[in-house]
Amino acid sequence: MSKSPILRIAIPSPLRRSFDYLSAGEPVAALRPGIRVKVPFGRRVVIGLLLELVAESCVPAQRLKKIIAVLDEEPVLPADLLELVNWGSRYYHHPIGEVVANALPSQLREGKPARLPGNTVWRLTASGKAAAARSLSNAPRQQALLSILNGQSGGLRAHQLRQHLQNWWPVMNRLDRKGWVERAEAPARPSPASSHSMAEELRPQLNPAQEKAVAAILGSRGGFSVSLLEGVTGSGKTEVYLRVIEQIIHSGRQAMVLVPEIGLTPQLLERFSRRLPGPIALLHSSLSAGERLAAWLASRCGEATVIIGTRSALFTPAKDLGIIIVDEEHDMSFKQQEGFRYSARDMAIVRARNADIPVVLGSATPSLETVFNARLRRYHHLSLPKRAGKAVPPQFRLLDLRRQPLQEGLSSGLLELMKAHLQSEGQILLFLNRRGYAPTLLCHDCGWVGRCQRCNAHLTYHQRERRLRCHHCGSERPVNPNCPDCGSIDLRALGSGTERIEHALQHHFPAIGIARLDRDTTRRKGSMQAQLDAILQGKKRILIGTQMLAKGHHFPGVTLVGILNADQGLFSADFRASERMSQMILQVAGRAGRAEKPGLVVIQTHHPEHPLLQQLTTRGYRQFAAGALNERREAGLPPYSALALLRAEATTAETALNFLHQARKAADLLGSEEVMLLGPVPAPMEKRAGRYRAQLLLQSAKRRTLHHLLDKWAVRLETLKSSRKVRWSLDVDPADLF
Repeated sequence: MSKSPILRIAIPSPLRRSFDYLSAGEPVAALRPGIRVKVPFGRRVVIGLLLELVAESCVPAQRLKKIIAVLDEEPVLPADLLELVNWGSRYYHHPIGEVVANALPSQLREGKPARLPGNTVWRLTASGKAAAARSLSNAPRQQALLSILNGQSGGLRAHQLRQHLQNWWPVMNRLDRKGWVERAEAPARPSPASSHSMAEELRPQLNPAQEKAVAAILGSRGGFSVSLLEGVTGSGKTEVYLRVIEQIIHSGRQAMVLVPEIGLTPQLLERFSRRLPGPIALLHSSLSAGERLAAWLASRCGEATVIIGTRSALFTPAKDLGIIIVDEEHDMSFKQQEGFRYSARDMAIVRARNADIPVVLGSATPSLETVFNARLRRYHHLSLPKRAGKAVPPQFRLLDLRRQPLQEGLSSGLLELMKAHLQSEGQILLFLNRRGYAPTLLCHDCGWVGRCQRCNAHLTYHQRERRLRCHHCGSERPVNPNCPDCGSIDLRALGSGTERIEHALQHHFPAIGIARLDRDTTRRKGSMQAQLDAILQGKKRILIGTQMLAKGHHFPGVTLVGILNADQGLFSADFRASERMSQMILQVAGRAGRAEKPGLVVIQTHHPEHPLLQQLTTRGYRQFAAGALNERREAGLPPYSALALLRAEATTAETALNFLHQARKAADLLGSEEVMLLGPVPAPMEKRAGRYRAQLLLQSAKRRTLHHLLDKWAVRLETLKSSRKVRWSLDVDPADLF
């Protein structure tokens, strides 16, 4: 360019466009796409990202402002990630500035340096080393912490200490007061792999199906490919991942593994660190801002050989990425439900295609979209039909609850089976996807029901804290001893949640350790891992939990799984309800009988003859998927069509619906004959968090036709006067229509 170039910059803003600026005299060589710049924006100074240099701008030169400063020498978003965020902005019709902000760690969004920060490490002093050699029988936790630090000359950071000892901070304070430990500063690094990595005794023998899967995935290393690794629960999918990643690392490249839940990362990290050489970068929302930035940068410079994380870890830069693995690819957690509503699974495929590397989608119950693509041979279909080792599939039993007495949601038949399995030294997992003590608190005298004032929803009763909570907006209040309407003291908890089941089981099995895993019991950092450790050590024999227990966990001692309420997903208006319920039942069932002891899965239901339950328990997921795809094809539903959902919320229902009516008129003017518009209608839960919600659904048999309309329509929506009175969002490929 002969004259000063125009800088096209992404600004964190709800406007669907980039903004043009002039340079402040920097040499063109310093203006590389992907660097951050500080710019004036209205009355504020913000951090933007340089997207490209262009020769001309549609804005007159005299109106263009100059940037204030260039913050980076090297792009924080390299070319491949820049291409990915641009694709995400186009496909999901979301403002590019917000997409870029979603891809950056918070400290980089704030303008802090893109370099590994210093980090506190704890190490033993000379007197501490002497104390470590002695026996501290009266202080076992101090002894344990001394043993952990002994031999670690470089010291350990907070996240490393948490992996060894939960609630280590009070113990460390006592050692500090005694002068046995000291603090030091060291550059932050990701979690190192164990020195025992690649030990042969940790490598189980692969069965023929696993060997075939490993060979097929490694055989595609020469370029882009998508492989569906469909393996029944306990079939050894993780071992396949490990064997593939070993070879990727040995070739000098990096591997990325995406998991749906934070709760899965400690278990996966522990297993991977035992087997794989080099540090592992861990990225999820429970990390501090410094820990996340350290892992992000360690991956970018190539120091971390493996990147493990939840949804947003997809945007982590890598020096030389060799493979992407999406574990439990069917899980809804991979779809962002607020802000930039992207699918991490789908964008992982796009990133792999751009980088010309393989991507593996693993699941025992793959999504129907993935099954559909495998049928069309867009994806390689790899199968692990049998459990690894000597483990056999669990047996299923439907317990008919009709005319049967229930004790806090537990049938007598299930209680008898629990007694038998406990006597046989087995562990038991009970699944109920409803936390709290009871979903409803009712006055028996006048019929008053506890309702959320900000949502169209009942308040859930939490007995231990004596509080009523809304699980939709988070509002809560204490439980009054008297009915607020009639003053009666006869308030009754209706229905069962995990807390109530725990309370009932403490009465039935007072001598048995019970672990409850739900959002209420795992809020504190490290609490989830502490519970899992107690389960694996056999200290907790009965496990109660919500869906966080169903995903990926390996509990070799569990011989009985009880699904307490299978009926709540049988009669939903959501066309995806049967798919999700089937996945949940089989994922939970997969926790039973994963070792040498056989497993039994008991499903409590009032509808034992229901075709879905009969099909799942007798013919399995593949038969269900085949039938469900046929139904989708006849109804013209995804994956045989494409959907987009326009949501609006406002302080009144009329305001939200008025905006959507205007939006529909705008779509009609753009010519939408091949796109069906359904609505607008109030959302199924019309009022949430004090705001009224409504939605307009768009459906087309051709994805390209739908996006052609959305390209023009999204820009038109911003110009509607009514758009200023509502919060609106466009959700492409919505996972949830409610």
